[in-house]
Amino acid sequence: MKAKNQRLVLALVALAALTGASVLAMSALKDQASYFLSPGDIARNGVEQGRVVRLGGMVTKGSLKHAPDGVTIDFVVRDETSAVPVRFRGIPPDLFKEGSGVVAEGAFAGNTFVATNLLAKHDERYMPPKRSGNGHVTKTLKG
Repeated sequence: MKAKNQRLVLALVALAALTGASVLAMSALKDQASYFLSPGDIARNGVEQGRVVRLGGMVTKGSLKHAPDGVTIDFVVRDETSAVPVRFRGIPPDLFKEGSGVVAEGAFAGNTFVATNLLAKHDERYMPPKRSGNGHVTKTLKG
């Protein structure tokens, strides 16, 4: 085999190996991606009953209701165009509150999204520590 043909075969084998590795990596990462649907996406496209999806949006202020059993909560997740009622049975994350972002994983049962897992989003606003006049961060101990 000529040197030119050997290089061509080697390049084709390397390209095939790289393509195979890329396909394997993408298929492995596809299951780990944390995509979610907004209430508007669900209103436009619908979701089949029982299909597990992630619903993301803001918890509507005034919608959070605790059931008498102390474990079940009902709330509404909204975006700019639509709102979806959600029911969750369990202990919500510490950052979960009205007016904050949430991603709920679960499935629809009728018109209600029954969540099995909640992920609360933290506030994106960062407040740096107060600085004194000389530019240094100061902390005071109260005791």
